[in-house]
Amino acid sequence: MPKTKQQHLDGTNGPKRILALDGGGIRGILTLEYLDVMESEFRRRFNNPDFLLCDYFDLIGGTSTGSIIAAGLACGMTVEQLKKLYAGIGTDVFQAEFWRLGLLAPKFKSGPLQEALDVQLGADTTLDSDRIRTGLMIMTKRLDTGSPWPLHNHPAARYAGQDGKLQLTKVVRASTAAPTYFEPQDINVSSREGNIVDGAFVDGGVSPFNDPSLQLLMLAALDGHGFHWSTGRDKLLLISVGTGDFKKTYTTKQITGMAAAEQGLRSLQSLMDDCGRVNQAMLQWLTNCLTPWAIDRAVGDMKLDSLSGPQLATYARYNVLLEPGWLKAMVKLDLAPEVVAKIAAMDDPVNIKDLANIGRLAAREQLKPEHFPPCFDVS
Repeated sequence: MPKTKQQHLDGTNGPKRILALDGGGIRGILTLEYLDVMESEFRRRFNNPDFLLCDYFDLIGGTSTGSIIAAGLACGMTVEQLKKLYAGIGTDVFQAEFWRLGLLAPKFKSGPLQEALDVQLGADTTLDSDRIRTGLMIMTKRLDTGSPWPLHNHPAARYAGQDGKLQLTKVVRASTAAPTYFEPQDINVSSREGNIVDGAFVDGGVSPFNDPSLQLLMLAALDGHGFHWSTGRDKLLLISVGTGDFKKTYTTKQITGMAAAEQGLRSLQSLMDDCGRVNQAMLQWLTNCLTPWAIDRAVGDMKLDSLSGPQLATYARYNVLLEPGWLKAMVKLDLAPEVVAKIAAMDDPVNIKDLANIGRLAAREQLKPEHFPPCFDVS
C-alpha cells in the first residue's frame, strides 16, 4: 500500500528520498525521458505495474519547467501523462506573436499555460491539498523584494499557514515566469507588518537554484523549514535530473561590440551558469556522489573530496551536455554545432522530438539500478 503524504513527510519514517528537477523550458522533455526509465525501473523492482514516482520519493522539487513536472508527479501523474502535457504546452503555449519580442512585452502569453495547469492539477488545488500525495517544493523568486522563495507543503514549516493556502497552479506558473518570456505572477502574501500585499513572483531560475538540488538538501536538513530529516549516506537519497547544459561562447570582439542590453542578458546567463556549477560542486563535496561530473579543470570531478566530505546524503546527477563532442561520445549522435545550437533552444517546440531522442539515449546510458541502493527501497 502506498505511503500517505504524512508518512512521506514524517522525519521518523526514514530513510528519505528526494527528487530534484531543473528548469529549462521545453527542454524539460529531456527530464521526462530520464524519469520514464526511472519509473520503469521501480515498477520492475517492486513488481507493480502501477507504481508511481510519488510512491517512491518523499520530496519532489522543481524550478520553472521542473516545477510543472514536480507538481504533476506529486499529484500522482505518470510520466506518460506528463509527456502528453508537454506536447500540449509546446503546441499551445510556446507560440509567440510577431510583435512580442521579449523586450517591450513578454514573448509568450501566460493564459494558455495557466489554463493547461488548471486542467491537469486542478484550479482549486492548494499547496497543502490532499491531492498532493507526497512532499512538494516549487522554487520561485519574489522579484519585488529580490528574495528566493522555496514554497513547499510541510505543515511544520515557519510559514506553512500562509504558503499552504496558495493556489498550486499559480505557484507553478510563478516558477515558470521567466523574465522576457512570461509576465510575473501576482500572489497575495503577508508582509512583515502583517498586512496582505501583492508579491511579484518570477522564474525560480533567476535565483541561485535553477538546479534546485542544493535548496532541497537545505530544505530537508535546516531547522527553519520544518522537515528535520536525518542526514547521512544511508539516510538521505538525492536524485537530480537536468534539462541539458548548453553554453554559447563569444569572441572578445563580439562581446565588446554588443549593445549594453545584450551584454546584460549574456552576463545574466553566465551568472546562472556559475550558480549551477557552484551548486554542483557543493553537492559533490557534501555527499556520497555516485555520478561525479567534472566541475572545472582545477578541481576535476571531486571524487576524493566526496570521499572525505561530510556525506550528508547519497547523490546522483543525470544530465546531458549539449555539445557535439559529448553527444557523439556518449549517445553516438554525430551532430553539427549549428544543429546542436538549434536543438538547445528552450522555447522552440519543434525540438521536442530531437530532445526526447537525446534524453532517451542518455538515460539508458547514465541511469543505473545501483544508484537506488536497497537501503532506500520502499516497504
